[in-house]
Amino acid sequence: MDRLTSMQVFVTVVETGSFAKASERHGFSRAMVTRHVMELEHRLGARLLNRTTRKLSLTEAGAAYFERCQQVLVDVEEADAVVAHLSGKPRGRLRINAALSFGVRYLAPVVGQYLQRYPEVTVDLSLNDRIVDLVEEGYDLAIRIGALVPSNLIARKLGVTRLVVCGSPEYFARRGMPRIPADLSKHCCFAYSYWTTPDQWPFTDAAGRTEVVKVAGTFTANNGDALCAAAVGGAGLIYEPSFIVADDLAAGRLTAALADYDTRELGIHAVYASRRHLSAKVRTFVDFLAERFAADAPWERWTPHAIRSSARPPPHS
Repeated sequence: MDRLTSMQVFVTVVETGSFAKASERHGFSRAMVTRHVMELEHRLGARLLNRTTRKLSLTEAGAAYFERCQQVLVDVEEADAVVAHLSGKPRGRLRINAALSFGVRYLAPVVGQYLQRYPEVTVDLSLNDRIVDLVEEGYDLAIRIGALVPSNLIARKLGVTRLVVCGSPEYFARRGMPRIPADLSKHCCFAYSYWTTPDQWPFTDAAGRTEVVKVAGTFTANNGDALCAAAVGGAGLIYEPSFIVADDLAAGRLTAALADYDTRELGIHAVYASRRHLSAKVRTFVDFLAERFAADAPWERWTPHAIRSSARPPPHS
C-alpha cells in the first residue's frame, strides 16, 4: 500500500473520529480504511488507535505519529501547490461547500464553465446550509453568505445580497399589503431557523432609523427554498435573500413589500484556509467566481434599492 495514502487515511480517521466517515471522505470501503491503518501499525510495530464499539482514541504512539503525519501532509500539499502555481495549470480534486439555494442557482453553472476552462480539475461540490469546518472536513473552500465569524480563514468578497420581504399576490389580496414594518405583527411570517434571531426582522427608513419588528408565523424551516415555496403557496410572508426570491419575483409568483425600507445586507464570500502557497485550483476558481459575479449578479436586480429605482425591473436571466 502507498504509505502517503495510508497516512492521509489515518489522519482523516483521527480528525473525524470514525472509520465510516473516513471511508466516505476518501471513497474507500470501510474495510480498506481499516486495512490502511493496520498496515501503518504493522509497519511501525506499534498500535496507533484504541478501538471500542463506541469510540476511537489515540495511543501515546498514535498521538505523536498523528502530529507528524499532519505536518508531512501539509508539506506535501504545499510542495504540490508550489509546482502547480509555477506551472500555472490547475489540476486535481477541488472540494467546495456552499449553501444549498445559492449553490444550485448560481454556483453550479459557474462550476460548469470553470471545468471547461480547466479540464484537469475535478470538482466535488457539497451543498447544505450549515457552517462546515473547512480544515476538519477536508474542504478546499466554501462560499458563505452573511456575517463571517472571526477565524484564521482567508475571505474574498464576491458580492452582496439583501433580504426582501415578499409574499404571493393571493396572500396580499387576502390579508392586505403591509405599509410600514410594524404592520408585520398582523401577518403570518415564516422564519428561517438558522438566523440567530429568526423572529426579529430589521428595517431602516430613509432617515437612517432602524426598527426591529418581532414577527410570528406558522412555519419555520432551515432552508430558504422551502420557505420560498411555502410563500408562493400563499400561506405567509418571508424575509429572504434576493438570490432566493429573484426568480419568483420576476415571474410574478411573489410580490415584494416594504421596498421603501432598507434591509440587512449580506456579504457573499469565498473562504479558504490560510497557507503560504495557495493552490492553483483554489486561486483560479476564486478568481473565476469573482469575474463572473462582477459581470452578472442577477439577484441584485431584486434588492429593495433596485425595486425602488425601477417600477418594472428587468426580467431575471
